[in-house]
Amino acid sequence: MAALPVLLAAVSLLSALQLGFFARRVGVSRMKHRVMPPATNGPPEFERTFRAHQNCLEFYPLFQVVLWTAGVFFNEVIAVVFGLAYLFGRHVYFFGYQRATKERLPGFYLCLVLLLTLTGLGAAGILNGILDEYFDIDLPKKIFRW
Repeated sequence: MAALPVLLAAVSLLSALQLGFFARRVGVSRMKHRVMPPATNGPPEFERTFRAHQNCLEFYPLFQVVLWTAGVFFNEVIAVVFGLAYLFGRHVYFFGYQRATKERLPGFYLCLVLLLTLTGLGAAGILNGILDEYFDIDLPKKIFRW
């Protein structure tokens, strides 16, 4: 039996907690600016907080898929390192967006690069698995000829 992917699960749980924290920040902003649900418009400070949270939610499924794909098919530890960096990038993005729209960009670009990296690692792992399983080609062995 293969080892359980506990590191991937830990990053997934941490990412869910982060989203919960961001949701709480929206709630605090609602109270501060007296924006009652279901309204999503109000002062610019509230709208930026709300949009930052929504954008994080919109990217969440993509993050989970590429994190787990890279972790299972490429390397769990490497995927976890990039996953933690992604969570840091989301933090930078969220709080930058709260301050000013343009301040979201450094976090956004960091997250974009990390998502693309995780996607590439996952794709490489899947390709290697397909070649090994169905064509009996072990790419790492061919590339690194020990």
